[in-house]
Amino acid sequence: MARQLNVDTLQQDFWKEEYLKELMLRFRWHQRYGASVKARQEQLRQRRQATKVPLKLPVLPSPAPGPPAEQPPEEPAGAAGGTQEGEMKPVAPEVRQLLYQGVSQDGEGRRRYLTRRTACAPEEKYYTPVTTNFVYGWQMGEPGKVYVPPSPKCRIESFFRKNGAFSLLDPRDVAM
Repeated sequence: MARQLNVDTLQQDFWKEEYLKELMLRFRWHQRYGASVKARQEQLRQRRQATKVPLKLPVLPSPAPGPPAEQPPEEPAGAAGGTQEGEMKPVAPEVRQLLYQGVSQDGEGRRRYLTRRTACAPEEKYYTPVTTNFVYGWQMGEPGKVYVPPSPKCRIESFFRKNGAFSLLDPRDVAM
């Protein structure tokens, strides 16, 4: 609400009276209900303090230990059993060796390993699609070759107008 600049004494008295009425109304309400509100607040405070006491759970006796379960024999890491660990296929040893040869700053080491891994298709790195984006194109194969013409058909000489921005228009260019 915008403030009125042309306030006369009649309006000033009106707003003064409204303010005093509201002040007296609040004062009467506080006299009438203030004690009961404080009493309720004190009851709530006492209830909250009573609920803050931690609860003690009964202690249960521990069950007797049973016979130990037999562990299946572990297979060696390179064993052929068709089992897979994790989502990714194991990295080829010659690619893994790239990590330990050279420094990334020189284009070798980690950088060369990562570029070699990014060159692989996701089907070669993962057993199954990991994300929904992998589903699109999963095992589609190589994309077909696209023919690109040696030169484009349309050629633009310049981005700018030949006659300048304020040149006179040709009368044939006017829209009817």
